[in-house]
Amino acid sequence: MNTQIDFLAIGDVVTEPFIRLTDAEAYCDLDQENCKLCMRFGDKIPYESAEVCRAVGNSANAAVSAARLGVNSYLMAYIGDDEIGKGDLEQLAINKVHTDYMKTIPGMASNYHYVLWYDVERTILVKHTEFPYSFPMDLPEPKWMYLSSLAPNSKDYHLEIAQYLVTHPNVKLAFQPGTFQIKLGVELLKDIYTHTEVFFCNVEEAQRILNLPTEHDKKTLMQKLRAFGPKIIVMTDGIKGAYVHDGTDTWFMPVYPHTPIERTGAGDAFESTFTVALLLGKTIPEALLWAPINAMSVTQQVGAQKGLLSREKLEELLKNAPADYKPSKI
Repeated sequence: MNTQIDFLAIGDVVTEPFIRLTDAEAYCDLDQENCKLCMRFGDKIPYESAEVCRAVGNSANAAVSAARLGVNSYLMAYIGDDEIGKGDLEQLAINKVHTDYMKTIPGMASNYHYVLWYDVERTILVKHTEFPYSFPMDLPEPKWMYLSSLAPNSKDYHLEIAQYLVTHPNVKLAFQPGTFQIKLGVELLKDIYTHTEVFFCNVEEAQRILNLPTEHDKKTLMQKLRAFGPKIIVMTDGIKGAYVHDGTDTWFMPVYPHTPIERTGAGDAFESTFTVALLLGKTIPEALLWAPINAMSVTQQVGAQKGLLSREKLEELLKNAPADYKPSKI
């Protein structure tokens, strides 16, 4: 095994059938928020298509993204001893993601979620298998670790990861908290926050983490998040763009112009590409030029991974970008 790990993604892996709905409606409030997907109750609902996407999830998507961009990428995750788990391993191998740190647990079911795709958005039905998480303290030092969504029984696993980071200060951590990690709170994960090089969230997640009302401006949110310890805060705002704050400078980056087909995985593509750019020695403004291009490309395909780009293709799209596609300091 090649023990030099450039990029190690840690988090749950899942198989997801994408079910495209047409006979449904979405209802939103006046600000296009608090939306609800509605279908007829107690009826047979026709669907247009279904496509199974294997070996996905925040961390798996990040690992595939890193591999496509040409770095030595690993995924640390748990699967059951079933056909779903075997399919996940096969898909990771196809995408050139190393699976040396994948663990198969006899008698347990691999994660299987359902994605309801309507218009350009998706609603995901989730059920996390509660695996017996345990972090290998003798892990060879990766250059970067990328931590994201895990099941609700993973509190001790997080504490083990934090302990590893304390004893391996050269390892850089990118942290993209999932729902449960946000619920755990900053205090419990303080050693992870303290050792985070790059922290990723969207605007709504920032408000949830900080327990702040919506009227706070973007820069204030990022400054308050940075006070928890991360060196760089990256906060996305959907199709409006993204913001970065490193304690000295604050940047805004617009999206790469496009019309989305389906948005699943756009955030994972943005955040993993930003991380890989830093791994490769890029500056924050350079990383901001890369990230939205991969996010844009993912929205042109069904699922989170089909649209992920090679470094060559990404640089080609960057070369042909509009003149106003660039980060600006705010």
